[in-house]
Amino acid sequence: MLISIEAMLIRGGTSKGLYLSGSDVDASGVAADVLLPALLGSPDPRQIDGLGGASTTTSKAAIVRPSTRPDTDVDFLFGQVDIESAAVDWSPTCGNVLVGVGPFAIERAMVPVRGETTDVRVHLVNTGAQVVLTVQTPTGAVRYDGDEEIAGVPRSAAPVEVTFTRFAGGATGALLPTGKPTDIIDGVEVSCVDAGVCAVLIRAADVGVAGTETPDQLNENRELLQRLESLRLQAGKLMGMGDVTGRVIPKVILLSEATDATIRSRYFVPTSCHPAHAVSGAVCLGSALALPDTIARGLAPGAADSGRYTIEHPAGLIDIGLTVTDGRPAGATVVRTARKLFDGTVFADIDATRVTA
Repeated sequence: MLISIEAMLIRGGTSKGLYLSGSDVDASGVAADVLLPALLGSPDPRQIDGLGGASTTTSKAAIVRPSTRPDTDVDFLFGQVDIESAAVDWSPTCGNVLVGVGPFAIERAMVPVRGETTDVRVHLVNTGAQVVLTVQTPTGAVRYDGDEEIAGVPRSAAPVEVTFTRFAGGATGALLPTGKPTDIIDGVEVSCVDAGVCAVLIRAADVGVAGTETPDQLNENRELLQRLESLRLQAGKLMGMGDVTGRVIPKVILLSEATDATIRSRYFVPTSCHPAHAVSGAVCLGSALALPDTIARGLAPGAADSGRYTIEHPAGLIDIGLTVTDGRPAGATVVRTARKLFDGTVFADIDATRVTA
């Protein structure tokens, strides 16, 4: 059965995703777990029969609908579509795809233009966090072109300011899911932090790498990837998440000292290294920097308890501003960009037999 649905393809930050209105998904009569893989072309390592880009950073979808909450404009449900299996993981959120939610909500008339800039208040359904996206709307419509540059994207665009609140404990219910800033797993000291995204923070040196390697070099190191996956699976149980095999959280963040930034990061999603850095991962790492005695704080002893931190990643730098209330991270701000790539009708064959070639 060939179906059609209205959609936008948007680059948000350093990711790319398919954006759908919740009412359109409902009207399709197809469960989202079936619809999203069909639209993106999974299961298939090339995603040749869909709009996916054959990488974890481009096999993503956003379902957006008007919110019934009085303090929120829209609800954003994120789906990470597995390329090989077509499973949809609803447990994490994606800070990069989040950036495109503001422009999409305005374009779909879910939020009215309010002036030179328009604040879009977003509830992150996956984690419960609250975010305000400040979108450029100088002529009564979304402006996409501009001079803001972010590492990992070759062209400049209009800035979107992203301000997070209520982001701690979204997956586990606790900022420090194990109750401690550090734990020992198989002789390796780790910090388990749930803020923006749930992640396991590890010193790169403790798993035999420098932390300066390129993503390709890390992804080719099969022994390293197996070691990280073993630590991740054990950390998931330690954090009360049970067996996280096949799930995309917790993530893994390899850390090392930086000379021109607060800290250096290699962010795994979770079985391969991100070519740049996830926004949610920056929120998590920034929160760890603000907490005493974490792995991150130990590698950046000069970091303040709050303020602006600069994270070095494979594509450049990302700045994250952190505010702390009563010793806990309470707000995080980052500037990103988004660009509309396509707006129209997408077709998918729901009943076709799917064979990986």
